[in-house]
Amino acid sequence: MSDYRALGGVPFMPKPARPAPANTTGVVGWMRQNLFSSPSNALLTLVGAYIAYVTIMAILNWAVFNAVFEAESRRECLDLVGRAGACWPGVVAWSRQIMYGLYPADQIWRINMGFLTLILWVVPLWLPRVQSKVAIGLTAVLVYPFLASYWFLGGQAGFVWSVLIAASIACFVWVWATALLESFTGATFGRFVLTLLGVQHRSEQDQRRVLRAVAAAMLLVAYVAVSFWTLPFVPTTRWGGFFLTLVISGIGIAFSLPSGILLALGRRCDMPVIRIACVLFIELFRSVPLITILFMFNTMLPLFLPVGVEVNQLLRAIVAVCLFAAAYMAEVIRGGLQAIPRGQYEAASAMGLGFWQTTVLIIMPQALKIMIPTIVGNFIGLFKDTTLVSIIGLFDVLNMARAVGEDTRWLGLFIEPFFAVTVLYFICCFAMSQYSINLERKLDTGPGGRR
Repeated sequence: MSDYRALGGVPFMPKPARPAPANTTGVVGWMRQNLFSSPSNALLTLVGAYIAYVTIMAILNWAVFNAVFEAESRRECLDLVGRAGACWPGVVAWSRQIMYGLYPADQIWRINMGFLTLILWVVPLWLPRVQSKVAIGLTAVLVYPFLASYWFLGGQAGFVWSVLIAASIACFVWVWATALLESFTGATFGRFVLTLLGVQHRSEQDQRRVLRAVAAAMLLVAYVAVSFWTLPFVPTTRWGGFFLTLVISGIGIAFSLPSGILLALGRRCDMPVIRIACVLFIELFRSVPLITILFMFNTMLPLFLPVGVEVNQLLRAIVAVCLFAAAYMAEVIRGGLQAIPRGQYEAASAMGLGFWQTTVLIIMPQALKIMIPTIVGNFIGLFKDTTLVSIIGLFDVLNMARAVGEDTRWLGLFIEPFFAVTVLYFICCFAMSQYSINLERKLDTGPGGRR
């Protein structure tokens, strides 16, 4: 007797069973499914593997097997192997200039300490039990540059600069005190201080006064320490190499995200004046190549300044890069904001949240998560675009690599330095790309993602 559905009298026909999926566990199963699933795919895999093998072996033969690692000049390298192998002694001889430019050799430790301080500053962001990651990240972006500027620049610090440096040191101490306390005890730094002083049961207003007093005391101690701390002055004209590239790109990246968020919100603002100003800024800087903006700030900006006022060349390049990056980042953020469903705004409004509460707590976190690949892609593009500052006379890593081949001992040695710089850029960009992928997986809350 036939089986019928309750509605419509349509005979019930069971669906045919799907074939069991192929075994994809392990390396062999993965290769069978992705590389050798069909004759055409197998042929393409073999051809691609052959091309990769030939390319990699050619690079290894030139860079390693036939290379010269000890020589006094490029002429000696050519006498040994001709042009069949690389001449690495020239790159080694100029390695300090490629990394640090013309920075004094006895002061290079300051650059290393500056970047080591940054690494230590952001390490708590990867500790799982640390809860104050947003505050730590903000201090790294807003406060660390004052300490780094004195590490790199040095000289006599005035009162205002000394206070800012002291605030940076106090924040660094607070960051690690917070990270250690939250990792081992789960208590915040403020709660620990209140408990230590025995005022944890007082009113909230009294507790705030105590915390302000403790912060002022930390600032005072740091200021006294800074007053006895003097580093030799190193002008920015001696900055260069990969160090200069990191400074320009780092400041541009740190500035582009918050300024891009503000510009994107301003472009969507209901106030015509703010909206028009943001649109003009974004479209102006997005419509002009970065090299043109660099030339404009480097050559034309001094013409508009009063007589006797001079802006540092490095500062001009940094400002141009920051404004250019902010305009592009604003469009990336705007795309993320437009991807948020209207129901999110309505739900926030139903909960009684205002504009800024809705934006900060609900809308912006979702928009930033959606646009992580594009944001990191923008960062990588900006990191590589900083090589254009060599056009205006700054000796970044590209100009320093070019200078190797202009040395009389290594005259004509250009391929090896540029190859080394290429590898350096690849390592940095690949690291940023992998961090972006890991961050996407960690924040993925969709089907199949991490919950």
